Amino acid sequence: MVTKVPPRPARRPHRAHGALRVLLASGVAATSLAVAPGAARAEDDKAGGTTLTVAVSQSIDSLSPFLAQKLTSTSIHRLAYEYLTNYDPKDARTVPGLATEWKPSPDKLTWTYTIRGDSYWSDGTQATAEDAAWTFNKMMTDPNAATANGSFTANFEKVTAPDPQTLVVKLKKPQATMTALDVPIVPKHVWEKVGDFSKFNNDQQFPIVGNGPFVITDYKVDQYIKLKPNRKFWRGAPKFDELVFKYYKDGDAAVAALQKGEVSFVPNLTPAQADALKTQKNIKVNDAPGRRFFALATNPGARSQDGKTFGNGHKALLDPAVRKALFLAVDRTTLVDKVFQGHAVEGEGYIPPRFGSYFWKPDGDQKRRYDPEEAEKVLDAAGYRKNAEGKRVGKDGRPLDFRILCHATDPNDKAVGKYLQEWWGKLGIGLKVECLDSVSDPWTKGDYDLAFDGWSVNPDPDYVLSIHTCGALPATPKDSGATDNFICDEEFDGLYAQQAVEYDTAKRADLVKRMQSRLYDTGYMNVMAYPNALEAYRTDQIASITTMPEAAGNLWGQDGYWSWWSAVPAASAPGAAKDSASAGIWLVVGPAAVVLLGAGVWAARRRRSTADDRE
Repeated sequence: MVTKVPPRPARRPHRAHGALRVLLASGVAATSLAVAPGAARAEDDKAGGTTLTVAVSQSIDSLSPFLAQKLTSTSIHRLAYEYLTNYDPKDARTVPGLATEWKPSPDKLTWTYTIRGDSYWSDGTQATAEDAAWTFNKMMTDPNAATANGSFTANFEKVTAPDPQTLVVKLKKPQATMTALDVPIVPKHVWEKVGDFSKFNNDQQFPIVGNGPFVITDYKVDQYIKLKPNRKFWRGAPKFDELVFKYYKDGDAAVAALQKGEVSFVPNLTPAQADALKTQKNIKVNDAPGRRFFALATNPGARSQDGKTFGNGHKALLDPAVRKALFLAVDRTTLVDKVFQGHAVEGEGYIPPRFGSYFWKPDGDQKRRYDPEEAEKVLDAAGYRKNAEGKRVGKDGRPLDFRILCHATDPNDKAVGKYLQEWWGKLGIGLKVECLDSVSDPWTKGDYDLAFDGWSVNPDPDYVLSIHTCGALPATPKDSGATDNFICDEEFDGLYAQQAVEYDTAKRADLVKRMQSRLYDTGYMNVMAYPNALEAYRTDQIASITTMPEAAGNLWGQDGYWSWWSAVPAASAPGAAKDSASAGIWLVVGPAAVVLLGAGVWAARRRRSTADDRE
């Protein structure tokens, strides 16, 4: 990914069951997730001195919403800034965010959003449609500001704010993501002072002005990032007095900190860690279907939109026969059983099975099965013979010795790497596993042969599909693009363009499946598994917390801010539960059960992500 996260998600979080529910011709007036802000703030004030500490293993790539693509970064931006719409924690349907309602014109080329009047920036200034218009226009006019989320505005023709509560977006052609624009809206009065958006990381002055449930108050590279409740948040302030994301390079150290009570929550557990924690007092393990995939990516030849090639990828991987042979020699069943110890589903298509409407899997002759004997035949037929030492060599006499980028903080990468060395070694192919603290630099420079890849998928799959289009390539070798793996295929691009304008959910789902089929056939990526969300938290620190989706969902890397916003400190649980019931907000009974309290609170429910939001 261009940011690869150790525990793969995705580059953008930061998505859930079902196709995108696009609100069409008849128009939509989405009722907000209502809560009594005053009651929630009062409740927060009672819980004096409570801190929720989350252990993370992925570093922050940028605190600028215009640049950030890693899952940790985009997850934090979901806490600090509102998007126009949000996703219902129960079933991922669209619900209001900064916008309370939205309506398309009959030709669906003009979308009008009503901006709420009760959203305030943390410096006291009211958030208005002008902030949203400025955010989108900056992305439309400055390529550097479009680095992370440019795919959402590429089809925008004009964005205006005729009044503080009205945002109007005119499109060049229909766009299916208009209720799933996973773009953090920033305060114009702060960001209009920024000069070079390619260099501004938003990490020098604190607190950072935002209008989400939390305010970023402090940050130290690869140490921590601290947030406080935004007491002006329209949905009500969070109940913990502080939220801290603490960096741990070593997963065992993070687990030890959880056991000691030094941290409240640890995501991305190994199966062994999860099994050990299940017997620990005051610790709850959450094991649920995940929203990410774990893949093997090959370098297709790094290139930029100006036609220049760069990087030092092995040329043999440009041969489809070599890639096919490598993938035929990968036993996905063994990886699920031995590496993930059953806490994963065998991978095939690009979208995880959790997203039922978009889930695709190959069948018949298209499916790649584990067949090392066939892999040998493919290599022989393509002219890659074994020499006297048993090494495969090409026609140029160069041995098939490859490198694979590995996340040093991800034990799954290392474990799978050992299996690949064994399986490919029998074919006469060498593999050097290069584990780095950050794989981003060699990846973006094209200095790799293969890499362990993974992304968190959003309820709407547009973003994770867009990163494989030709338009996502960097403009020049010196620029950074949104591409995951430098893939550029005309047929894939054509299908992407079709799904982007298709409002019929069934037809769009079919196009998305055809895109996955094409990506599968190009043979540049091999999705090996869909890992479960394995995570744990201390019940003596967190009394209740919201999973997403409600039934068997994850806590870390959600499509929204629900987990940390809803978390109730154990010390104040009785009072908090009582107050919550009267205020009409979420009360969580256990990590996988969410109870909706109060009548008439939800009239409508429902990214990237979290351009998850990448991993």
